Amino acid sequence: MTSTTRTTREECAALDAADPLAAFREEFSLPPGVIYLDGNSLGALPVRTPARVAQVVEQEWGHDLIRSWNDAGWFEQPYRLGRRLAPLIGAGPQEVVVCDTTSVNLFKVLSAALALRPGRRTVLGDGEAFPTDLYIAEGVTGLVEGARQVLVRPEELDAHLDADVAVVVLSHVDYRTGELLDMPGITARVQAAGALMIWDVCHSVGALPVELGAAGADFAVGCTYKYLNSGPGAPAFLYVAERHLAAAPTQPLSGWFGHARPFAFEPGYEAKPGIGRFLTSSPSLLGQAALGVSLDVWERADLAAVRAKSLALTDLFISLVERLDGVEVVTPREHARRGSQVALRHADGYPVVQALIARGVIGDFRAPDLMRFGFTPLYLSYTEVWDAARHLAEVLESGEWREERFSRRGEVT
Repeated sequence: MTSTTRTTREECAALDAADPLAAFREEFSLPPGVIYLDGNSLGALPVRTPARVAQVVEQEWGHDLIRSWNDAGWFEQPYRLGRRLAPLIGAGPQEVVVCDTTSVNLFKVLSAALALRPGRRTVLGDGEAFPTDLYIAEGVTGLVEGARQVLVRPEELDAHLDADVAVVVLSHVDYRTGELLDMPGITARVQAAGALMIWDVCHSVGALPVELGAAGADFAVGCTYKYLNSGPGAPAFLYVAERHLAAAPTQPLSGWFGHARPFAFEPGYEAKPGIGRFLTSSPSLLGQAALGVSLDVWERADLAAVRAKSLALTDLFISLVERLDGVEVVTPREHARRGSQVALRHADGYPVVQALIARGVIGDFRAPDLMRFGFTPLYLSYTEVWDAARHLAEVLESGEWREERFSRRGEVT
């Protein structure tokens, strides 16, 4: 490590020894010799997940067969998991359901929100949001006569909140930079202009306390495979404020699981009351089983302690890397404006990240020049953060990232 180090490895070890979350490390299967700083993209595997998924495959499916829809509670899983997940996002148990993907759920809630604001036709979004949010909004507005999507930066939002704005869609934490937006303040301003507010909480749920209810949010969507550790392809969730559940029109993906009487097999569609009207089709039961294991862990975790450690880990990493040659810290320094990742700008960020991965320090890259490092408090230690910063310093100082193999691009970066 260079002379810019402000904290010693011994001091980090002392922090680990006093860490109230340290025991959670044993809940996850982490490869030896790997420092995993990509939980903001795909969370680590909980140690109990393989056995639970095997139980669903071998016992509930293999032995009990179709009886498991009733006997194992398969049919109720979307609601049961929604009730369990609700405390992590500050929602009521009747306001959350686990289903489909983030993209599909955004399509559903955005369509419903537009219908709740007849006569208004503008959807405001962040032009630098994760692209699926922009693509889905483009698709929804393309289906509504006269509707349009207008892309602005969050700091420009107020200037665009006119009488034609029906809905605003923003990410609580910026997937690239890790910037945390002011959920209560933005929601209040959007609603004061007569519009509805949809939050994408993919990069905040499980990383910090999310308070959708206290903020007055109208709708929200999120995934479970990042900080919630439920695995690749895991089901997403959606939130609808209770005040909208009765008034919300039927969402356009009116599949049989959202029908008031799905086993009546009637030709006409009648939506279920409550959050069930936002269901579409049969749930992904293996993914939902994995999520159930993750929620077993989260129900024992103190979100305030998670947030405190997240800020401490990211503070530590920033202090260790901020003076490295060619590196610019893009993530805000202020705690109130930071999620649980640190983004560093470097002109050759892609090969630098690949060189780190070859050393066992796994982060990721987002074009054109951002190196992203996620900090997952349940299984990441202070000493690992110190070691990761040391590896980054060595990669940059040695120039090893210039090796041709580190510039080869994979399909996923």
